[in-house]
Amino acid sequence: MSPRRTAAVVALVLPAALGLGACSSDPSDGRLQVLASFYPLQLVAQEVGGDVVDVSSLTPPGAEPHDIELSPAQVSRVSTSDLVVYLSGFQAAVDDAVAQTDPEHVVDAADHVDLLTLAQEHAHDEHADEDLGGDDAHDEHDHGDLDPHFWLDPSRMPAVTGAVADALTAVSPEHGDEFRARADALSARFTELDARYESGLAVCERDVIVTAHAAFGYLADRYGLEQVGISGLDPEAEPSPARLTAVAKVVRDEQVTTIFFESLVSPKVAQTLADDLGIDAAVLDPIESISESALAAGEDYFTVADANLDALRVALSCS
Repeated sequence: MSPRRTAAVVALVLPAALGLGACSSDPSDGRLQVLASFYPLQLVAQEVGGDVVDVSSLTPPGAEPHDIELSPAQVSRVSTSDLVVYLSGFQAAVDDAVAQTDPEHVVDAADHVDLLTLAQEHAHDEHADEDLGGDDAHDEHDHGDLDPHFWLDPSRMPAVTGAVADALTAVSPEHGDEFRARADALSARFTELDARYESGLAVCERDVIVTAHAAFGYLADRYGLEQVGISGLDPEAEPSPARLTAVAKVVRDEQVTTIFFESLVSPKVAQTLADDLGIDAAVLDPIESISESALAAGEDYFTVADANLDALRVALSCS
């Protein structure tokens, strides 16, 4: 087990030993107990539910969500929560827990969003994987042929928002109007964010983004960009020398100015490649998780998405 994965497991198990930590709340306050599998879904559940809900996440703040493992106490939490919101095919431990406990009220985001296949993402890429070292880029990381990172296209988020509102209404009909109003307000924020991206990326000198982890296929598909990942969907995958050589050729051919890395994964490979090529390295956050310190400072999905847009505009020389 890698050090990063070990840290994520420890972060999950220790709170359970101390009374479930972030995944525990006092049900005596009357709020609905909602369990989300990772941050973007937690945000939706909290924003839609408001003061009526107490939302916890199976992925601790700042932990990389792909490889979390759940304690027995957390699996039990899946069965006792009033609502579970997750994405099937993204976190194997969560899939197993849902199948094992069969909670009464569940929102599976995959039932409400059209997930892209890797073939769809690459259909219009000039630098398709067969030209970039093959299997390194096409690492499916137990996701099958589907890319799970739909939340990086904000236009896909209202569908999940509406599904959460419907599910909460089924649990607590007396609050249905409140849930719907809050869902409409949140959906409007996603729509506004989508419009900012469309406008901000409409006129750019370049359209190729080189990323450490191929998590940005939905963003690229939505806004007419081409993603070239150093690694595939697995953020821990080690690229081969052939892959690095191929990516370096793309950087030179397309006059790429920036290689993007993310905050939850070591930037070493991306930074080294950028240094070797004499270009910049910068953060492009997949918004899979946000650290406690960032949350305390007021960061959320929307502020991080806007920071991503700023970074893209600089890297692509957008006007």
